[in-house]
Amino acid sequence: MKKLCSYILMVAMFLATFGTSAWGQSSVPDSPKSSEGKSEKNEWTVGILLYNDVEVLDFAGPFEVFAVAEQDTSGKPFHVKTVSEDGKMITARNGLKVQPDYSFDNAPSFDILIVPGGPGSRTEMYNKHIIKWVQERMKTVDIMASVCTGALILAEAELLNGKTVTTHWNSYDRLEKDYPKLKVKRDVKFVDEGKIVTSGGISAGINMSFYLVKRLLGKETAEKTAKQMEYDIVIE
Repeated sequence: MKKLCSYILMVAMFLATFGTSAWGQSSVPDSPKSSEGKSEKNEWTVGILLYNDVEVLDFAGPFEVFAVAEQDTSGKPFHVKTVSEDGKMITARNGLKVQPDYSFDNAPSFDILIVPGGPGSRTEMYNKHIIKWVQERMKTVDIMASVCTGALILAEAELLNGKTVTTHWNSYDRLEKDYPKLKVKRDVKFVDEGKIVTSGGISAGINMSFYLVKRLLGKETAEKTAKQMEYDIVIE
């Protein structure tokens, strides 16, 4: 799956990077919510939720960033796995078929859980099994992150109450109207609320992932990862 995602990512980055060579606007609160400096941990298991009609770059972008990240002293710090409700092959947006690594029943513990968006999120946000699973995982992860309309799933799970969040620009109004207990921040690439991190649409998940690499491992590792991927971004 990694090779296929790499190809998709290369095509998407060609389109996504024109017009932006930096983080883009982001929102990182000046408070204890966001971590300062490197984490004391040196390895993380990253889980990526998959479901039918998920947006490909929403999951493939973060997959590639975390999978490529590497430290000189300790090798691969991130172990990236995919998971779906029943573990069966899913059909992503535009027909890409992906075989998840795990189902909800046999998935390991995750340190970071990424919930991507796409057209399917508007259905899965009402899937009680997914909502319950995400709520349970929230108790054990270090970071719960959404990409694009994955924020709708987190909002429906009541994980964004009292938080400042973002999503795809086309879903700002819906998120704001349907979930009045959260605050939508518009025109930013991502918002860091500590344990909860949300990103804007599609390619913004890549920016968020680089930010998380920086947050956990430092600027140098994030810069090396971007260079390896030939992704045009300024790590600040």
